[in-house]
Amino acid sequence: MAAKPASQPPVPRIYLATPPVADPATLAASLPTLLSAADVAAVLVRLAPSDERTLITRMKALAPIVQKAGAALLVDGHFELVARAGADGANLNGIAEMEKAMPTLKPERIVGVGALHTRHDAMVAGEAGADYVLFGEPGTDGDRPSTDAIAERLQWWAELFEPPCVGFAATLEEAGLFATTGAEFIMLGDAIWNDPRGAQAALTDASAIIAQRHRDTFGTAKGSR
Repeated sequence: MAAKPASQPPVPRIYLATPPVADPATLAASLPTLLSAADVAAVLVRLAPSDERTLITRMKALAPIVQKAGAALLVDGHFELVARAGADGANLNGIAEMEKAMPTLKPERIVGVGALHTRHDAMVAGEAGADYVLFGEPGTDGDRPSTDAIAERLQWWAELFEPPCVGFAATLEEAGLFATTGAEFIMLGDAIWNDPRGAQAALTDASAIIAQRHRDTFGTAKGSR
């Protein structure tokens, strides 16, 4: 795994995680407008449990919309369905799942890895060819590291390693903090969907907060959006 050359980091791009999708129709209708509200690099589709055919149908309903907007569509888990659904990749939980998925997804599709509880786990994922590492997402019990611990892990990774890192932000305030770490992407989920102002207003606000905090920390970066 190559070390990262010293340079000024670009403004982090948003990685939007959906609520669990059972009926994609409502989300499909809102996505074009939503994705035009900010610089969204990727959408992570979380799927409500169902049979394999239904899961593929849900992803197929969303993939063209996301891709037409210039973003990548990844699915949370279910790596074996990615190709048939026309998705761009999968977000996987931990080293073991990544190792199972690699032969199916590589080299054509994106392999992202979360549930990396130690620095060693993250380095193993990077060495194995993960396209990004994700820090800060809640575990199955809902627990996650402290905001400061996540920011510290993002800064450590961003300063040293070449593969991109993603910080999961539970609030817009966290998104702003993570923008100061050098992370390439910030994942936002419930902070967008549960905002009483609506998802579009929240996403627009998040984008502005990320850009401002990045600018305050690093100045105006090359390639900033």
